[in-house]
Amino acid sequence: MTLEMITALMGFALATSITPGPNNLMLLASGANFGLRRTVPHMLGISLGHGFMMIMVGLGLAAIFEAYPLLRRAMMVASLLYLAWLAWKVANAAPPGEAQIEGKPLTFLQAAGFQWVNPKGWYMALTAIAAYTPPEAGALGAVMVAAIFSATNLPAILVWAGFGTQVRRLLRKPGHLRLFNRTMAVLLLLTTIPIVRGLV
Repeated sequence: MTLEMITALMGFALATSITPGPNNLMLLASGANFGLRRTVPHMLGISLGHGFMMIMVGLGLAAIFEAYPLLRRAMMVASLLYLAWLAWKVANAAPPGEAQIEGKPLTFLQAAGFQWVNPKGWYMALTAIAAYTPPEAGALGAVMVAAIFSATNLPAILVWAGFGTQVRRLLRKPGHLRLFNRTMAVLLLLTTIPIVRGLV
C-alpha cells in the first residue's frame, strides 16, 4: 500500500468517523451520563469491533449479502429494532446521582456487536475495503485497511465522548440531563430514516 493510498484512507476514515452517526451520538450521551473513563470500553468496542467487521467484509462477507438479499433485509430490520431500543435506553437514562447505581454505559462487546447492525458502519466498511484494498494484497490488504481505519477512528470518536464529558458539567440538574438524553434519543431515531426508506 502506497503512502498516497494510506493518506487517502486516513482522510476517509477521519471524515466518516468524526461526522454524526449512531456511534457518535451514543458516545456523546455516554460521556455526558457516565464520564470519559467509563465510556472507554464503549469506544474500544466501536473501533476494534468495526475493524474486525471490516476484515470480515474484506474476506468476502459482503458477497454473502449480495447473494442473499433476504439476509440483508433481516439485518436492516435488526438494525432498526436495536437502534430503537438504544434510543429508549438513552431517553430513560438515570439522572447523575442515580446513574452511579442504575445506569451502565455500553460494554466493549455490546459496542462491538452494535457495529454489525449499524448502517453507517457497513457503509464505511464496504467503501474502505472496495476503494483502498490493493487487489493483489488479499487478506493481508483487508487487515491493513482495517488497522489503519481503526487507528484513525479511535481519536476521532474520542472527540465525541470528550465533548459529552464537557456537556456533563452543564447538566448537573436532573431536568437538564433528562432533556439532553431525550434530545439524543430523538437524534438517534432520526438516524434510522435511511433504514426505513430501504425497507419500504
